[in-house]
Amino acid sequence: VQLQASGGGLVQAGGSLRLSCAGSERTFSTYDIAWFRQAPGKEREFVVRINWSGGITYYADSVKGRFTISRDNDKNTVYLQMNSLRPDDTAVYYCAADKYGSTRAGDQDYWGQGTQVTVSS
Repeated sequence: VQLQASGGGLVQAGGSLRLSCAGSERTFSTYDIAWFRQAPGKEREFVVRINWSGGITYYADSVKGRFTISRDNDKNTVYLQMNSLRPDDTAVYYCAADKYGSTRAGDQDYWGQGTQVTVSS
């Protein structure tokens, strides 16, 4: 499965962005999708995941209540709505796919290319 992440940009603190992760194949709908992020000099960290049907989600504590993940399997796309953005949300955001819903980067089967999110103070 090829993944294409998009929607990043520059936003002021308190603003919003919506990221998209588009899959290349119909099998996209059989994968759990997760978002990770990596800030300069830091390890890649888990942000949020959604199961294949969209019925189960899991958020990192740092984004709970501010970020919302959803998916449209008819469009082979997962969305990440990010509200109340803070400067410490600044990172490259990656979407990833795996069959078992892992929150570990090393367990993911496929990765998108990343999209830069920059939040200014």
